[in-house]
Amino acid sequence: MTDFEMKVMNDLTIETITKGIVEEASKWDFKTADYITLANALLDCSLNKPSPAVKNQGVSEIINSVELDFPITGEHIKLKEFNRDTDFNIAKRWLDDESGRWFFLSRSYSRDTTFTELIEDERNKIGLITLLDSTPIGLMGYLDYDKNNHKAEIRKLIGEEMHRGKGYAKEATKLWMQYGIKNLGLKKIFLNTIENNIRNVTLNKELGFQVEGVLRKECFIDNKYYDLLRMGLIVE
Repeated sequence: MTDFEMKVMNDLTIETITKGIVEEASKWDFKTADYITLANALLDCSLNKPSPAVKNQGVSEIINSVELDFPITGEHIKLKEFNRDTDFNIAKRWLDDESGRWFFLSRSYSRDTTFTELIEDERNKIGLITLLDSTPIGLMGYLDYDKNNHKAEIRKLIGEEMHRGKGYAKEATKLWMQYGIKNLGLKKIFLNTIENNIRNVTLNKELGFQVEGVLRKECFIDNKYYDLLRMGLIVE
């Protein structure tokens, strides 16, 4: 990527993240003074952020790892193959709530897809996230798995609200990336995230994904257009 292209990507990222922050802050009735305080807090955080080498260390470990067999066991969670007979109803409940519907809507194309269509499509690989005691808490997915071009779109969802914000999504994503790279032979993993999902953007960057572009007004949801931020990870 040239310096000019990098600057364009950085500008698009800043614009997208800023819009997301402002939208979230407006829900709390932020005043001008609050935005100034927020800007100072962002500056403080940026000056104390970990070095890129520390953040990318986990990506190298994934690339240099070995093939995995299901169930894939991590430190706090497990990944199991999705079983339609036992897992369909709970997954459908997750996907029907306010947060879960983004599992579909943030895809790279906008046509409507039911959960049944998604799991019956052989191009999609779905995994179930559970705690170590086998309690189901979410989903991982590779959508539109392209064997010829060795690429797929990664999806993640912690469906149980009580288990969000505990680091399970990051751990599950790292294991799913390892599975995709080593078992499926992926050379590129990409995703499309809604513009105001700052937590998701941050998590993806920590896992080594880079911004590739912004899809303007790509989704129309609840009578409002949303931009999609396209991010990708290239496996060397």
